[in-house]
Amino acid sequence: MVSNDDGIKVFHLDLPARREDIAKLELGSAVYLNGVVYTAREGIYKKVLDEGLPLPVDLRSISNVNFHCSPAAAPDGRGGYNVGAVTATASFRFSKWIPRWLERTDCRILIGKGGMPADDYKKVLAPGGAIYLTTVGYGTGALLGRGIKRVREVHWLDELGIAQAMWLFDVENFGPFIVESDLDGNSLFAQHAETINAGIEKLYAGLKPPALHRYGETDNRKDEVM
Repeated sequence: MVSNDDGIKVFHLDLPARREDIAKLELGSAVYLNGVVYTAREGIYKKVLDEGLPLPVDLRSISNVNFHCSPAAAPDGRGGYNVGAVTATASFRFSKWIPRWLERTDCRILIGKGGMPADDYKKVLAPGGAIYLTTVGYGTGALLGRGIKRVREVHWLDELGIAQAMWLFDVENFGPFIVESDLDGNSLFAQHAETINAGIEKLYAGLKPPALHRYGETDNRKDEVM
């Protein structure tokens, strides 16, 4: 672990990640990964968890890091693929599958965009010895792509398409990612949400209600999904 010029702690993890190394990660710190990272999202979850199909590869022996993303992959003309960038997707949409996925694969690190419900960290990820890493805002897809050195394997590509297939990437200095949850189930976003929301309420105080024109729209922030 080192600290950069901004005082942010930076960690480099060799994969598969060991529990003792995961335990050292602190909320808000930056993480870079070295080893094998795989992708699995709703298409894979439905096949393996809902339909009962066997995993196409023994993930337990290869990697314990699952990246919720869509890779910009293209054939390299030599039977393989080049990945110029990866676009993270929102993980909260996959919440219902995560408990079974952790048990089935021994996944210990989930990566995605925007985090998951705070209760999932306390009730699912932490008891399963897993944490969540989030991407650093928008526009970092090409930066992350630089960390992908090789497509090791790809499964169910023809059936599911590029975004939903299971990709296995050999990665080096893959990141940066931000630690959103830790092994105690604490959430960086949740810790700051109350402060941020209080500021938003003050910002809108005294303003007239917005003009709503579409069915189902509301100005009640308690009705928001995100």
